[in-house]
Amino acid sequence: MVLRGISSSFFYTNSTCRCGFFSIECGFFSKFNLVAGFSKSSSLGRRRSYGSHLSYFSHPSNSRFVQKPRPSLRGFSVTMAAAPSLDSSQKMVLVPIATGTEEMEAVILIDILRRAGSEVTVASVEETLQIVASRNVKLVADSLISECEKSKYDLVVLPGGMPGAERLRDSQVLKKIVQQLAEEGRLYAAICAAPAVALEPWGLLKGLKATCHPSFTKKLQISEALELRVVKDGLATTSRGPGTAIEFALALVEQLYNKQKVEELSKALVLRTQSKFGPAKRDYNSTKWFSASEGKVPLVLVPIAHGSEEMEAVIIIDILRRAAADVVVGSVEETLQITASRKVQIIADKFVKDLLNSKFDVVILPGGMPGAQRLRDSEELSTILKEQAEGNRAYGAICAAPAVVLEAKNLLKVSTKRGKKATSYPAFADKLSDKSASDARVVIDGLVATSQGPGTAMEYALSIVEKLFGQEKAANIAEAMVFPYQ
Repeated sequence: MVLRGISSSFFYTNSTCRCGFFSIECGFFSKFNLVAGFSKSSSLGRRRSYGSHLSYFSHPSNSRFVQKPRPSLRGFSVTMAAAPSLDSSQKMVLVPIATGTEEMEAVILIDILRRAGSEVTVASVEETLQIVASRNVKLVADSLISECEKSKYDLVVLPGGMPGAERLRDSQVLKKIVQQLAEEGRLYAAICAAPAVALEPWGLLKGLKATCHPSFTKKLQISEALELRVVKDGLATTSRGPGTAIEFALALVEQLYNKQKVEELSKALVLRTQSKFGPAKRDYNSTKWFSASEGKVPLVLVPIAHGSEEMEAVIIIDILRRAAADVVVGSVEETLQITASRKVQIIADKFVKDLLNSKFDVVILPGGMPGAQRLRDSEELSTILKEQAEGNRAYGAICAAPAVVLEAKNLLKVSTKRGKKATSYPAFADKLSDKSASDARVVIDGLVATSQGPGTAMEYALSIVEKLFGQEKAANIAEAMVFPYQ
């Protein structure tokens, strides 16, 4: 395929350290070259180019990185060598959360770092374990921050979101933990608003290059590196927003572990690679999903269960709420609180059994195992999905759920003489009756939308926003997230 962009190479010059390459395609990590230039049309019709790369910067106390620029093309691509890896033993990581924390960023970090094998402690800086995040997702922490003060961590990473970043900044216990971490030569990181709102006033970015969410760059007293998606300088790693959170998390995995771990996770997350690059989206039998007449707001159900994939669930909820959809998170369990596949604790808004009389415009199922099986086995959810199909209203699923739920319930065969085209997590594709579109990251066939996995969840959710509200709305949300969507 054509690589677009200004190219730069970053080489790690310490010969005693193992070096490895990893890459991003449209903001996602892959195995070969960092390829991340993209452009989109603004509401004014102009083309805007966005770059995406992780840069390492040197200091006298650290090993040296040398930048070698290459000729400019459209967009840009970057190839860089990995930072020195720590040993592969289990790492201790602290992810603090607060009222107003950006839930996508927090959950992506927790999920990916736990996938890598880290022992991740989610700590609330509030007086209670439960917090309400920026898009009203209710999360339950493992500990209070006061209980973490004497623990030793290899990494502390701050999610963004407002006022969450301010509440993290104002936690004196958290400030002490991170400052002590820096003094002892261990890693710390922040994303979105948190680099400018927390790390900067704590004095932890002094003399370092960093990045943050575009709307907070004026608060960051640094003249360089602001436009980069992920920046590592010394012990600090910073990033821009929800749309860069996956590559940010994987950059931290690279530092804690090694390149091989990043490659393994990239495959499991279904991130774009040059070696296997299916179509981004396939759209068949275009059908209008929703009519926003008289100011009507689409009502969306996102059911969850024990074992649901938390990244997929939270990304879908967050993005649809950003679009101003009325999203109901429904539990199929006997309790509102569920434990997701990577042990993130999420509290649903309602029980699915109490929603049988509701008429949803869209129902979207997250994947994860055994979460998808538990969704499949819910009689109440089966009733809602059946009525959704018979009423010619939209529904969809991601990851394992298209095969485990929709296919099993004959919901990919309704209303037409042929089965609906769909995609799913690659390991479940053989269970689809029509596999002809299973290589695509997102498939929309009429009123049915499916997708492949955690690494496709943002583009999937934005595709649903586009069906409900139009392309301009989806593009504006993607831009605010710092995510490449076109």
